Amino acid sequence: MIVKTIQESIETKKKIQQNPVLLQTIQKVADEMVKTFKNGGKVLFCGNGGSAADAQHLAAEFSGRFYYDRPPLFSEALHVNTSYITAVANDYSFDEIYARLVRAKGRNGDVLVSLSTSGNSKNILKAMKVAQELGMLNIGLTGETGGQMKGLCDFLINVPSTDTPRIQESHIMIGHIICEIVESTLFPK
Repeated sequence: MIVKTIQESIETKKKIQQNPVLLQTIQKVADEMVKTFKNGGKVLFCGNGGSAADAQHLAAEFSGRFYYDRPPLFSEALHVNTSYITAVANDYSFDEIYARLVRAKGRNGDVLVSLSTSGNSKNILKAMKVAQELGMLNIGLTGETGGQMKGLCDFLINVPSTDTPRIQESHIMIGHIICEIVESTLFPK
């Protein structure tokens, strides 16, 4: 089972490696983030469950550091304030938790990165609609089909898999690639 799981992860990543459209999209996303940061904008992340953990991880790579010490970049995972999340989920609904924060924090030219293996999470879809209204760039990291998020994305990075753990493993790899490109472009050594 261990070897089989590792092999499945490798195979999913090979499919990404061999897909020129996905590779170009990853590069374009990194380029757009570079523009956003250069213009004083921010990159906001949202996701649920494991995707929330990945969102938080990637936001920290930008706002903290990735490979080396450099100035922080304005990036935030929208779920980190538990008082806010529980209040809005209780007073409105869980479907509103990200949309309200995007409306409060997002500005024209900012980026919203939404992670969802299915591409169908209601709270993510609502946040993306608000981002669209505000003139933000919508980037989606999903599984194979893209789900309903597909129609809301300016850039869709849909991992060629339907297996949630393999998708999430690939999301973090792709996120790290983007972080490395952004960091080395903005702060060349």
